[in-house]
Amino acid sequence: MQANSTGPTSSFSPPNTEPVLHPATPLLPFISDTLLSCVVPIAVYWVLSMVFHYIDQYELLEKYRIHTPEEVLKRNHVSRYEVIRDVIIQQVVQFIVGLALGYIEPEEMTGAEPWDIYRLSQSVGWAATLFLSLLGIDGQALAANAHIYLSTHGGGFGALVANIDWRWKIAEALYWICFPLLRLAVAIFVLDTWQYFWHRLMHQVPFLYRTLHSRHHRLYVPYAFGALYNHPVEGLILDTLGAGLGFKVSGMSMKGSILFFGFSTMKTVDDHCGYKLPFDPLQLIFSNNAEYHDIHHQGWGIKHNFSQPFLICWDRWLGTIYTGGDAAERNKRTKERIHRQLEAEAAKKCESSEATKQDEYAARRSLPEEDDVEFIKTSIVSKPSSPAAASTEVPRQRRRTRTITLADVAGKDMAESVKEAGEWVNGMVGNVSGAKVR
Repeated sequence: MQANSTGPTSSFSPPNTEPVLHPATPLLPFISDTLLSCVVPIAVYWVLSMVFHYIDQYELLEKYRIHTPEEVLKRNHVSRYEVIRDVIIQQVVQFIVGLALGYIEPEEMTGAEPWDIYRLSQSVGWAATLFLSLLGIDGQALAANAHIYLSTHGGGFGALVANIDWRWKIAEALYWICFPLLRLAVAIFVLDTWQYFWHRLMHQVPFLYRTLHSRHHRLYVPYAFGALYNHPVEGLILDTLGAGLGFKVSGMSMKGSILFFGFSTMKTVDDHCGYKLPFDPLQLIFSNNAEYHDIHHQGWGIKHNFSQPFLICWDRWLGTIYTGGDAAERNKRTKERIHRQLEAEAAKKCESSEATKQDEYAARRSLPEEDDVEFIKTSIVSKPSSPAAASTEVPRQRRRTRTITLADVAGKDMAESVKEAGEWVNGMVGNVSGAKVR
């Protein structure tokens, strides 16, 4: 391959040599584009999830919440620990597959861009000439007249414009902007198509739903870091292979894959954030947003809104878009029902607590306390077994007495309290000689 230090710079300067190719420079000097394409989705997932989690914890955007915190605790059938564990498992699989995909990709080369743009500029000129000829206009004559007019009557700015190679500029815009965006759009469509049909299949085949997809639907109230809470096999099929297929079919570069994978992850997290945000650009641009996908997580909408994560075209084309009425009103009724349930549970718990306290009080009334037992022991006087023993008995000291106060008998008048306490002591001891109850 012959070296050439300069490439074509306009559509009027055809190259006479072939370009010299060399490996593409990575986006960041300290990490390869392949590795970066694997790291970026994971970083985007947790950074954006933690932003929404912070908003949840400090209740910063409560008026935009689709569901209440009560519903998160009451309706979801999985712990946050299980969610985080399964998300990490899926991301480990995703990372390994991403590395393998990058490994089998041919090494990206650069250096041929000016030659590609030149060839594209020739196509642009040919297409413009053909279009004008269909309108009955001589394209070459029009270009020559425009050049003369701008050069003579347009002043300095006109002369500048007249010397611009418009075919080259259009070719540059197509090559650097339009074509990458087109590849991104193709990748998005491929991903959405893949996920729609697999997602719908998992709802229509009982074995697939029961074994795989039902795990994701334990989250009736989605939240951000539960976006990738799936069975590992489902995560591999829907997300990892779907995104990889979009990357391969679109023909995008490895740098383009960094944008595509990161953007898809951002959109997935935003779809599960649990907020209807009027200022969120993702929710404004795409009809498939948090409110749209939340319908699919509800029992009354689970057979609808299968599309994810970007478009809703397949739901529209195949008639699976939700048309069952106002979703906000349904969510409102669910909120009220959950609130009533929690109030009833709180009242029941309060009644149970009062009953427990009454039972404890009754137990304290029926059983002697430690002080009472000690009082009984020190108040027992044994009768002498014989007169001799009685005559030699050392005079006993005054026996301990215990004053039973009003606090010990809770609520009865003093006379009845003294009587009751005396009868109880005599009954327990049998014969308390000389004991005083004051």
